[in-house]
Amino acid sequence: MRRTSVRTLLLVAVATAVGGWFVVRLLQSRGTLLPAVPWIVDVTVLALAAAVFWAGWTVRAYQQGRRPSLDAIRAARTFVLAKAAAPTGALLTGWYGAQVLAALPDLSIDAFRDRALAAGVAAACAVVLAVVGLVAERFCQLPPDDRGEGREGREGAVTREDPETPGAGTPA
Repeated sequence: MRRTSVRTLLLVAVATAVGGWFVVRLLQSRGTLLPAVPWIVDVTVLALAAAVFWAGWTVRAYQQGRRPSLDAIRAARTFVLAKAAAPTGALLTGWYGAQVLAALPDLSIDAFRDRALAAGVAAACAVVLAVVGLVAERFCQLPPDDRGEGREGREGAVTREDPETPGAGTPA
């Protein structure tokens, strides 16, 4: 499985911001205002980022030999969690960024300034989530073996390395 591209995340964030800006402006033109982003969103996104980082750090510690055992399923789940956190952070960055952009023309009004500030803080927290997702993906990357290749076979399946296991060297 390939790691998430930063270019893809930027494209997702920009596309979501543009689409979100149109939605927010359409709602505002019809007299509907989105509520301000509550602070609990920031806390939740940062807590998720911390959990993803901690899980990725655990896999990294195992790979460096500082953790004696780690379940392979847990390592795979950590990679999938990191893989999901990066685009989620990009989507949230775009959505909250759209709210900031929609409030920019009316910053002289206190309510819009407060909404823009709350959405800006939420967008910054979402950027943290996206970056942590990328970092945790890197933590889960397998080091190259002695031949300079990854631990994947030609078909892309992870191969068994244990000679004691029947069928060693075959795709797992």
